[in-house]
Amino acid sequence: MSPHSDSGPAHGHADGPAHTHPAGHGHGRHSTDVDWEVMATRLESGAELQLPGLRRTAAHLSGLFDPRAEVGRILDIGSGPGVMTCVLAEAFAGARTVAVDATPGLLDRALARAEKLGLGDRVSVHHAELPEGLHGGDGPGGDGLGTADLIWSSKAVHHLGDQQGALDALAGALRPGGVLAVAEGGLPMRFLPRDIGIGRPGLQARLDAVHEHWFSVMRAELPGTTPVVEDWPAMLGRAGLSRAGSFTYLLDLPAPLGGTARTFLHTQLTRLREAASDMLDAQDLDTLDALLDPAARHGILHRPDAFLLSATTVFTGVREASGG
Repeated sequence: MSPHSDSGPAHGHADGPAHTHPAGHGHGRHSTDVDWEVMATRLESGAELQLPGLRRTAAHLSGLFDPRAEVGRILDIGSGPGVMTCVLAEAFAGARTVAVDATPGLLDRALARAEKLGLGDRVSVHHAELPEGLHGGDGPGGDGLGTADLIWSSKAVHHLGDQQGALDALAGALRPGGVLAVAEGGLPMRFLPRDIGIGRPGLQARLDAVHEHWFSVMRAELPGTTPVVEDWPAMLGRAGLSRAGSFTYLLDLPAPLGGTARTFLHTQLTRLREAASDMLDAQDLDTLDALLDPAARHGILHRPDAFLLSATTVFTGVREASGG
């Protein structure tokens, strides 16, 4: 399994046909699989749209530590192209930050990004298939991830069959006083009004249903999938962490959108159109085709009412210094 984060605009589960996340390279291919090397540019541009929120998130995480604590090592589990890796490196200037992913091309991008930002001396990468790579080894220089003061994972845990087991392993890698932060919640992305002047009103609600179906299929196909009530604070507590909490950051890009956001949306809708052919009626498919027409003034690349609004929830827990 090769989960990684793109930290980009998302549905409530933070992925789906229109916003896809890691597929299992090591356990066979299926309909929800993705070629992450091909997706690299899209992942990076989507994450860059989130930079203001990601920087606020890093600042919030720094406030969870005792002011006297020294954050020396950070792991970004499922780092993708390393956008959040570099944000964390900037926010925790005394720490060494490690991007962890199973796709070498994405780790190359993370290193290149760090060099460009002047962070190359404090950012490194670790190639690991997950969930196997969460266990074993001696840490830096060995086969395993080692321990860290802060472990960040965005929209990757839900791509592991045993989500509780993944949290247990991540919590076990925390140093005393360390923080685990997982971005695994939020609200569906919104980008158009209810009535867009073509097709039936309420298209986004029907796209949400497509996403929920995709997510259920993805979870069912994962090796070792284990049902669990996705009460993330309770799951963090079962992993041995205390002071479980959460916070939410917004992506709020009002209409009219700039070119980068429009291109991102066009790519989102293109993937959704490919996945939704058996789940939407002919009228909705025609509407999607019209939105994707690059020359049409009512298409997503030109219409003045397109916007981007999403909410990402981050759940946190602390490994108490006493071991509790």
